[in-house]
Amino acid sequence: MSSQNADTVAVVTGSNSGIGRSAAVDLAAKGWKVYGTMRSLDKGEKLAAMAADAGVTVHPVVCDVADSDSVNSAIAEVLADAGQIDVLVNNAGIGGNGVAEETPIEVYDEVMNVNVNGIVRGVQAVAPHMRERGTGTIVNVSSVAGRIAAIAQSPYVASKWAVEGLSEGLAQELAPFGIRVVIIEPGIVKTAIMAKNTDAPNAAGAYDMAYRRLFNFYMAGLQNPGMPSEVADVIHEAVTTDEYRLRWTCGWGGPELCENRPNVSDEDWVELGAIEDDAAYNERFKELFGLTLDV
Repeated sequence: MSSQNADTVAVVTGSNSGIGRSAAVDLAAKGWKVYGTMRSLDKGEKLAAMAADAGVTVHPVVCDVADSDSVNSAIAEVLADAGQIDVLVNNAGIGGNGVAEETPIEVYDEVMNVNVNGIVRGVQAVAPHMRERGTGTIVNVSSVAGRIAAIAQSPYVASKWAVEGLSEGLAQELAPFGIRVVIIEPGIVKTAIMAKNTDAPNAAGAYDMAYRRLFNFYMAGLQNPGMPSEVADVIHEAVTTDEYRLRWTCGWGGPELCENRPNVSDEDWVELGAIEDDAAYNERFKELFGLTLDV
């Protein structure tokens, strides 16, 4: 059996909303001692209410993953209180719409600092402790956008592809020390980030098609989205299973996009983007990935 049991201590970053909040409560309901991090404790009211409804406790911790001192302080606080950290769920993240031509470098910097460097900060704070104990699991929440270059989301895609490469290397680096690394790749999940992800900075007016297809994709997924609790269940399974695997997916479009992208040639991928008629584009997308985009 896995070493994760009722004495497991987990830290979930970005636990004030969405996937992080659901994962924190779900893991606490399974008997784990869970610390949920957020940039400010006043952001934790919904987490506390959700935990109370479930009859569990999630311990709030202040942590801004964009700041190294904040991350180090948060991990030190948990270790001082609990004595150990068995699972780190690097969930905190932000979106980032925009085509490459028109997206300011500052946007890339911000998205990469949170989505990628935030994970690195967590790893650097926790890995020495896990190495010393010879056990632990680091869960990095990526996205299907880490496996396919979702159109008109260049900063977000770049960050999630970086998360994938970081995680693959990390998994090999930490394997000799008994530390498991897991990548979670959700498709479309009903979270607050969906409502916030409405930017379409089409300054030149040249990218109407790209942004239209971006939002059509999300509209299709939101007809039947995955739920945060589903992601939480996948995280728990990935951590506790005896049959380890690196990548796990869930949510609308998750399995289809992740499983089919390796079978789509680079040439077919580029050709898909060149199709001007939306109906023809949707038909070809369905042929390649098995997903219907018509809404």
